Amino acid sequence: MTTAVEPGPVDLHLAARRIAAHVRRTPLLRMPAAAPELLLKAEHLQCGGSFKMRGAANAVLALKARRIVTGSSGNHGIALAGLAAALDLRLTVVLAAGANQAKAALIRSLGADTVGVAGGVGERDAAARALAAETGAVFVPSSDHPLVVAGQGTVGAEILAEVPDADTVYVPTGGGGLLAGVCLAARDHPVRVVGVEPATMPRYGRSLAAGRPLCLPSRDTVADGLRCQRPGAVPYPIVRDRVDDMVAVSDTDVLDAVDLLGRRGIRAEPSGAVALAGALRERRHGRSVAVVSGGNTTAALRAATVRHHLEEIP
Repeated sequence: MTTAVEPGPVDLHLAARRIAAHVRRTPLLRMPAAAPELLLKAEHLQCGGSFKMRGAANAVLALKARRIVTGSSGNHGIALAGLAAALDLRLTVVLAAGANQAKAALIRSLGADTVGVAGGVGERDAAARALAAETGAVFVPSSDHPLVVAGQGTVGAEILAEVPDADTVYVPTGGGGLLAGVCLAARDHPVRVVGVEPATMPRYGRSLAAGRPLCLPSRDTVADGLRCQRPGAVPYPIVRDRVDDMVAVSDTDVLDAVDLLGRRGIRAEPSGAVALAGALRERRHGRSVAVVSGGNTTAALRAATVRHHLEEIP
């Protein structure tokens, strides 16, 4: 079971030191033509193609796990598979119905096992927990764990270290691990923190309005990495106590953001462009940062899968 112990600023500092050898300090990029004061935190350039490497590495290294089970929409599984290959760990990734098959193929090419289950993210994670208990493995969730949240929080810490005068940080929101991590990093900072969700799955927006975590039915969205149905027990109170606003964006908004990034040479998957879509929808004045959280496009995934297969040929 996931513990609901809330991480603190000290945990974020420990995470930054712990994961330093396994992650990149990603750059901030400018978009002068679209929004002169908007910067992009380039997590699409992160090891494994997304910010997920930060939380995955922090959890695996802190727990000293040798056998791991997780539930993932893809990027968390890719991050863990890369770590497992590097550290000689055994990993099984449970995937829900409709999971991105190119991401699943890359996970397998990295040496991990995959298991498919019917249903949505809730059913996926329940199956992963059961499998971990049955096999004696450590369950490392994609967002709902203090160590994962602390690892993701290093994104926010890097942003605020480089842009201490930022007015707003826009954060893509699925299970809430990244948003909670940024909220943790910004706990004593005046920056405005905004979570951005697909309009079909506004679980944090609705939960915060209701004053309690709500479970929404699984719905389709082009942002396949943001299909979590319910806020996590660990992220929710951190987000509740610090986030300034939640913004919902349509699939059209997201695809427009993907196109805008692509025209500037930035490879982003739809989930990775959600924060930019939120920033463009708000169009606030002032210096802002949007997290480009992932670059695992279909083309990038296929290329990575082929590369790993070729590396295995003697």
